[in-house]
Amino acid sequence: MKLRNTPAAVAAVALLALTATACGGGSDSGSNGDKITVGIKFDQPGLGLKTPDGKYVGFDVDVARYVAKELGYTEDKINFKQAPSAERENLIKNGDVKFIVASYSINDKRKKEVDFAGPYFLAHQDLLVRADDTSITKVEDLNSKKLCSVTGSTSAQNVRDKLAPDADLQQLGGYSECLTGLQNKRVDALTTDDSILAGYASQKEHQGKFKLAGLRMSDENYGIGLKKGDDELRGKINKALEKMVSDGTWEKLVKEHFGPSGYKYEPAPKVQG
Repeated sequence: MKLRNTPAAVAAVALLALTATACGGGSDSGSNGDKITVGIKFDQPGLGLKTPDGKYVGFDVDVARYVAKELGYTEDKINFKQAPSAERENLIKNGDVKFIVASYSINDKRKKEVDFAGPYFLAHQDLLVRADDTSITKVEDLNSKKLCSVTGSTSAQNVRDKLAPDADLQQLGGYSECLTGLQNKRVDALTTDDSILAGYASQKEHQGKFKLAGLRMSDENYGIGLKKGDDELRGKINKALEKMVSDGTWEKLVKEHFGPSGYKYEPAPKVQG
């Protein structure tokens, strides 16, 4: 049937469009019918990495898959979206994602904008050094060393401002650049969360070349970020995280993604109610 361009026809088209939108699950929910969009990192080995062949791998990625499955979404119904650190709150508030699993440390500032389920992992700021380096055993040893981190990193500032003010801080564009500098002896240490450092050290091409200093310079409780006030979803995700720990999946995933680095990880933290 061909609709004529009449007021009645225009109204009918508008009604159909409105009905279709309502049936689609809403554009601000991070889900579309039987699919769900989840935010992860694309550039963090061991945690969240998009490989050259388009696959998504890492501890956070597998946590996201487990949680989504418990929410009723099979793997083929998950759409992964890149969630850079500076954009995470906006992605959640704008409804671009349903939740975010991306080395997302819970803190009071972020809790003003979004809610968190979890925590599901306890990381610490640490140092990555060359495997044969015995000169750095405590933070103070950095006072005569070249320390590398990414531009604007709070981890690097923490060391320089509070722990080792005389460290020669080198700020580069990415952790991969710092790692190359560490391997070539242009810098002496790389600092950020130990989970991120372990991810790099666990990569096949890096195994045996680096080690974590084990200094634990901060506590970073990773949580799953979601829209503020969505208590129902938060409760469901917390139950999924508790199940992941109790059925042994959490331990299995930690060993799989971080084990090759020799990383001494913390036990699974208690999920907050």
